[in-house]
Amino acid sequence: MAQTESDIISRCQCGDKAAFRWVVEHYQRMLFSLALKMLANEEEAKDVVQETFIRVWKGIRNYDPDKSFATWLYTIGSRLCLDHLKAMKPAVSLPDDISVLRQYATEDDSQRILENSEWISIIRTLAEGLSEKQRLVFTLCQLEGLSIQEAEEITGQDAQQLKSNLYVARQAIRKRLKELGFED
Repeated sequence: MAQTESDIISRCQCGDKAAFRWVVEHYQRMLFSLALKMLANEEEAKDVVQETFIRVWKGIRNYDPDKSFATWLYTIGSRLCLDHLKAMKPAVSLPDDISVLRQYATEDDSQRILENSEWISIIRTLAEGLSEKQRLVFTLCQLEGLSIQEAEEITGQDAQQLKSNLYVARQAIRKRLKELGFED
């Protein structure tokens, strides 16, 4: 008999490590994607994912099953990313980062999957100058494809704040693209 996610989470809440292994295997890519895009540093992203799962394991008894489990994970992961961003030196794009962006922008294969190092270069280049909140909202809504409602739950910001941060982030990225010669 196949178990549902809620059954697995209930087992985790009872201390079942095998069930938690399923949670980790099922959600680690999602969390790594978020952390990599937020932090533009592969090692920091791995640390955040690990720290997220440690917090999830310790706090899973407090999870409200009426809420989306993925949203709960995103909330924990995004807050840890913000903490790491505050502690890190600002990432400045390097000339190599800009060349990676130029190469990617001129590639014919739009279905191409980016390697982690390429994502890091592109994000470092485009996110230069964004605040942590703007970077988080842009990552959640534009790069991860979450809805405004999901982003509201994750960030604790209301829809107006989210839309404002997203607008400012888009404008800053558009300006950065113009500076790099990608838009007229």
